[in-house]
Amino acid sequence: MLIPSNTEPGLQMLNIDQIKIPVKSEMEEFEHKFLDSMRSSVPLLDKITHYIVKRKGKQIRPLFVFLSAKLCGEMNEMTHRGAALIELLHTATLVHDDIVDDSNIRRGFFSVNALWKNKIAVLVGDYLLSRGLLLSVDNNDFHLLRIVSNAVREMSEGELLQIEKARKLDIDEKIYFDIIRQKTAVLIASCCSCGAASVTEDKAVIEKMRHFGELVGIAFQIKDDLFDYGTGENIGKPTGIDIKEKKMTLPLIYALSKAEYMKKRKIINIIKNNNNDSVKVAEVIDFVTASGGIEYANQQMNAYKARALELLATFNANEARTSLEQLVKFTTERKN
Repeated sequence: MLIPSNTEPGLQMLNIDQIKIPVKSEMEEFEHKFLDSMRSSVPLLDKITHYIVKRKGKQIRPLFVFLSAKLCGEMNEMTHRGAALIELLHTATLVHDDIVDDSNIRRGFFSVNALWKNKIAVLVGDYLLSRGLLLSVDNNDFHLLRIVSNAVREMSEGELLQIEKARKLDIDEKIYFDIIRQKTAVLIASCCSCGAASVTEDKAVIEKMRHFGELVGIAFQIKDDLFDYGTGENIGKPTGIDIKEKKMTLPLIYALSKAEYMKKRKIINIIKNNNNDSVKVAEVIDFVTASGGIEYANQQMNAYKARALELLATFNANEARTSLEQLVKFTTERKN
């Protein structure tokens, strides 16, 4: 069963380019500055970093940085450095993640480790990490470095917590939210707080933006979890991938919490021992759908989205706030 779209009238045609309009020139300038921040005198390294930049995604993270900065004050060079810092450290973690996961594909293209093997990929990730650190240290942006370094630490802890819990499949709803807050939400939170911290020293404002980003990040991850059950169009990945990887997502956790003992035992056994059997995986998907897991996850996602929009409404209305509102809706109503 597919859940009807909650898209508001007039929002369906909204795309990421429209949302970028208030910071369009800054985003275009950022592309050049970000490439410059990765330049090296080593030809191989330069070739690889160019490959990474050319295959960038929607640039959601720098967009959160620039819109948050514009909402809270006047954008400046520190705003650009904050966006570059986040992209450098996040890109480093993605390169290393692909090695850990033995993944050969990233956003539909070959990953760095697939093309240049693991040793070079590790060194590229280390290089990007060092460039991000030096970018902040050389410009005395220690407050931004603290925000982003804390995010990387939490992302690592969240990933390790998920791996630990996946062995026993004993994740309840509280642990699930702990994991996605650390794995996903903390990065968007750091984007928003970095953007604010680049234009104001008001700690209350910076904390409010951090909290806003965290709420958006949680809603974003729940939406991503829902894609595993086919609740979208052109989602870009086959259904059941999370189940095959033994990831306990919110729809599944809710469904198991409502199941009778024997049914719960059967489903957990499938995930543990038959997670590569497409027929068995389809059985789990049907179980989650019939148990109301999809509806429940949608309700939770929309609740976090509503809380984020309520918090955003406490700021003065301007074009940046409007775009952030649209960006919140985009992250939860996207089709891929």
